[in-house]
Amino acid sequence: MSAYIPVILFTIFTNFLSQIMLKKGMTSIAPVVLSPGGVRSSGVDILTNGYVIGGLMVMVISMASHLYVLSKVELSYAYPFLGLSFVLTTAYGYWVLSESVNGWRVLGVLLICSGVAIVAKS
Repeated sequence: MSAYIPVILFTIFTNFLSQIMLKKGMTSIAPVVLSPGGVRSSGVDILTNGYVIGGLMVMVISMASHLYVLSKVELSYAYPFLGLSFVLTTAYGYWVLSESVNGWRVLGVLLICSGVAIVAKS
């Protein structure tokens, strides 16, 4: 199973990258308003935003990679590794986007890392 770690890491990285691109795209347009006119206007902005389109394309690549991994290794081995994308997005949010990360989030990230380490050892 460890032979598939590089593909699992690719899946994690592309999942992380898709989230970053989607965030960039959604923060570059006007806030979405949940009304018929607002949804129509936001829908056009979303569907024509390069970051959103790119993020969705990277997400499809990530999902295809994940499906490949699932065809090769046990679900209980592969799936916990996806938790590392939460670690990457939290770190990116903190260091690049200046988002606040409190002690509970740090504890959650540490627990995710611990869980992934335990699964990887098994």
